[in-house]
Amino acid sequence: PDTFALARNYEDILNARRQGKIASLIGVEGGHSIENSMANLHRLFDLGARYMTLTHSDTLMWADSATDQSKHDGLNVFGEAVVREMNALGMIVDLSHVSEATMHDALDVSVAPVMFSHSSARTVADHVRNVPDSVLKRMSDNGGIVMVNFFSGFVDPKAAQIMSEMFNVSRELRKKYELDDEYNAAMARWRAANPYPPGTIHDVIDHIDHMVKIAGINHVGIGSDYDGVSKLPLGLEDVSTYPRITQLLLERGYSRRAITKILSGNMMRVIKHVEQVANQSEQQKN
Repeated sequence: PDTFALARNYEDILNARRQGKIASLIGVEGGHSIENSMANLHRLFDLGARYMTLTHSDTLMWADSATDQSKHDGLNVFGEAVVREMNALGMIVDLSHVSEATMHDALDVSVAPVMFSHSSARTVADHVRNVPDSVLKRMSDNGGIVMVNFFSGFVDPKAAQIMSEMFNVSRELRKKYELDDEYNAAMARWRAANPYPPGTIHDVIDHIDHMVKIAGINHVGIGSDYDGVSKLPLGLEDVSTYPRITQLLLERGYSRRAITKILSGNMMRVIKHVEQVANQSEQQKN
């Protein structure tokens, strides 16, 4: 409690900053958590969740994942309803992990800014977990944000190629080995035979550059994913390295105002706008 403060809205974040604390928001990584129930979505929101990633690694009954087989060519009717309900609640729609078709369907439906909480640029490193230019180009109209992931397998071009193959191998091995111990041993052997480079902080800055070029300076942020990855670029080993991002952005000609947007300003704007959309929706009901 001396370091962190639970935040449920924009004002809570500002208050945490005034107290010198780190504002912490509750998020749900994967729409499987609602168990195909709109009532469960409401329960999560009531418990404090303020954003939800529509899918994680597996395709759901209502939304396609980037790393699984497509069943709906994006969102089905229920999936579209989930996005609309999240807009009405004031819960940010997170599109990291979803398929390209799901990205576009969500952007077609959402009247509030969306978020890619931890995704990089597919043009720079070709992996399905990254965001294609066709989606980056839509961020300006939507008002959303794409937050660069630091995972080596998504930022280094060679590593992304190897990681893409690994996802396919993993699914084939899962079919072959029913027992977890056998599957894990087989995956460990494959990883040992197929090492991938860590990349460097400069690769991450390349992703930021590209996203700024295509989506615009108002739609890029930082989504490190420190707690969810197995390898990190040289120079970005932990949160103490964040000032290096600022330094490299300065060296590439970014202004102080632009850097502030990338580091926090754009995300704060998205949070505030999502709340405004929800408030307007509530007023229309009344």
